[in-house]
Amino acid sequence: LYGGQFSSEQEIRVNSPFWILSIPSEEMARGLMKRTVCAKSIFELWGHGRSAGELYSCLKNYPMDKMLPYLQSDSTYKVHIHTFNKTLTQAQKIKKIDALEFLPFKGKVNLKNPEHIFWILEDYGMDPNNVPEEPFHLYFGRWIADGQRELIESYSVKKRHFIGNTSMDACLSFIMANHGRVKPNDVVYDPFVGTGGLLISSAHFGAYVCGADIDYNTIHGLGKASRKNQKWRGPDENIRANLRQYGLEKYYLDALVSDSSRPIWRKGMLFDAIITDPPYGIREATRRTGSQKETVKSAERSTDNHIFVSSSYHLSDIFFDLLKFAAEYLVMGGRLVYWLPIYRPEYTEEIIPRHPCLKLISNCEQMLSSHTSRRLITMEKVKEFKDQDQHSYLLDGQYMPYRGHNSFREKYFSGVTKRIAKEEKDNQK
Repeated sequence: LYGGQFSSEQEIRVNSPFWILSIPSEEMARGLMKRTVCAKSIFELWGHGRSAGELYSCLKNYPMDKMLPYLQSDSTYKVHIHTFNKTLTQAQKIKKIDALEFLPFKGKVNLKNPEHIFWILEDYGMDPNNVPEEPFHLYFGRWIADGQRELIESYSVKKRHFIGNTSMDACLSFIMANHGRVKPNDVVYDPFVGTGGLLISSAHFGAYVCGADIDYNTIHGLGKASRKNQKWRGPDENIRANLRQYGLEKYYLDALVSDSSRPIWRKGMLFDAIITDPPYGIREATRRTGSQKETVKSAERSTDNHIFVSSSYHLSDIFFDLLKFAAEYLVMGGRLVYWLPIYRPEYTEEIIPRHPCLKLISNCEQMLSSHTSRRLITMEKVKEFKDQDQHSYLLDGQYMPYRGHNSFREKYFSGVTKRIAKEEKDNQK
């Protein structure tokens, strides 16, 4: 998104909230922090070590020409201390700041509005019941920028005008938009749009958004409410109202009542990103139009859902239809981002659905329970869609393992049933 690559200078430490990166420029670092909801802040690292002595030694070896622009006599500064998993007294903080007197600070201290802010970061591990006397690692650096953590609160589902049973958490929505590399003036589509939670994060980044869903009531904001102590949805509970709530209505194109298993779009590359969370059959049913015999009687309509007769829609078919749709309608270089539910004891890389036009970019796990999780799958279009790619997966020898997704609901609830039985048994002891 910002014209460069960055790399890790250390292995990812699972038990540490700090990560050292190699980033080409400060401009790129600022651009990165304008997007991320995962990182709190980014700093120019001047020194680090496993003890105070190591840190001070590292600081003394930091090139003076890189320090001096921020230590001039006509500048102002302040020093912050952040300790992870430990609270220090004010006296302890002052003592640690005074220990940095060997650094050639020439400017004036300004605690309210300094030009430069320096941070001492101390890592005391992840176990609140076993906090060490001394930190495992110390860092010192110049603050560059904060991340967008405040978006998680300002876009919280709890404060949202229109929600459903499966409205996506705000933090995950922004992570998905970043995985999709959503940028201003993109067109982003969600084929399982629901209450439009994923459209909001994309619109925040300046993309024009649209979606579709088979549920007439959800698209039109009708029927029973998902909120506690509210029986029916109000007159202005809909996707457009959600975007209006955040001042993003100008980015809203439309939402269609449509079956994602049926072709409705003209041929051609239409979307810069497809970002979606398909139903898993847990809190939302997996449905498509048509009876089990693929016959639809036009006169036969459901009074509850305002759609034609619907039949079950297997998870494996949902994902293959989704990949085929993305391969056909994404622009070259466009991204598909979606959640894939997994039964963990049976998980292997081979069960990730593939398509010859799409390249797998990332595969991240979010735990749901001891036996289930969902994987955030990001794919990029790398090849033009041809007619022979229409049913390419049917020729794939690995197609059969994908069918295991169809029994996810049964496996999910079998685990729940076992857990309840175990709890009841434990309570009887």
